[in-house]
Amino acid sequence: MENAPLKDKHCIPCSGTIPPLPLAEVQRLQKDLHPDWKLTHENTRLVRDFPFKNFKVPFQLLIAIGNMAEAQGHHPELHLGYGHLSVEIWTHKINALVESDFIFAAKVDELSTLGNLPH
Repeated sequence: MENAPLKDKHCIPCSGTIPPLPLAEVQRLQKDLHPDWKLTHENTRLVRDFPFKNFKVPFQLLIAIGNMAEAQGHHPELHLGYGHLSVEIWTHKINALVESDFIFAAKVDELSTLGNLPH
C-alpha cells in the first residue's frame, strides 16, 4: 500500500520516536494535497481554511472530520465560525510533520468534496 494514494492510507499513531519529515519530503507530499493547504509554523504544520456561506455546512464538515479523526487516531485543531472552518494538522508529540499528517489532510480533502457539503 506504499504507493497508494494518501487518502487510501491509514494514519499511524506517533510514539514520539518517528523523526520529522525533511522539508523536501514535506514539499513533495504537499503537492498531493489540495492547493489550499499551506505550511505554517516554520513548515511544521499544515493549515487549510474552508469558506462557506453559513454555519451549518462547516459544522457538518467539522463533525465528519471529528469522526474521521477518532477512526484514524489522529486529531487536528479545528476552528469553527460562521462561514468558515480552519483545519490545522501536525504531529503533536514531535511538533512537526510526518506522513500521517498528509494522509489525514488528504482524507479531509476527500470529505470536503463528497457533494453533501454545499459551499
